[in-house]
Amino acid sequence: MAHTDKPLQDLVNDAKSYVDLQVDDLKLRIVKGLSLSLGQMLSMLLILISLSVVLLAVGAGCVLLIGGWIGSYTGAAFIVAGIFALLTFALFRLRSKLFVNGFVKLFAGILFEDKEEGV
Repeated sequence: MAHTDKPLQDLVNDAKSYVDLQVDDLKLRIVKGLSLSLGQMLSMLLILISLSVVLLAVGAGCVLLIGGWIGSYTGAAFIVAGIFALLTFALFRLRSKLFVNGFVKLFAGILFEDKEEGV
């Protein structure tokens, strides 16, 4: 009887090893996906901060330019604020096309990449 238990025990040990390897593979994929996602988000945050500084400078410049033309810096500030409000509204209306769909494709590509591409 001991002779027939050996192959069964080897099969159980191999199955445990296989499951452990699959769990390790899953952990590595999760870590890779999270690190890539975090890197993408941090780079996007850096770009947004830089873009905000540029927009602030452009807005201030436009207020000074328009204020010189119309003779009122307060009126120019309201005009520039209205332009930024219209741009914000347009971005809000196009948010799913511009941002949501792009992020879904990005994260799906990172988290569900094919095994053939290499890990």
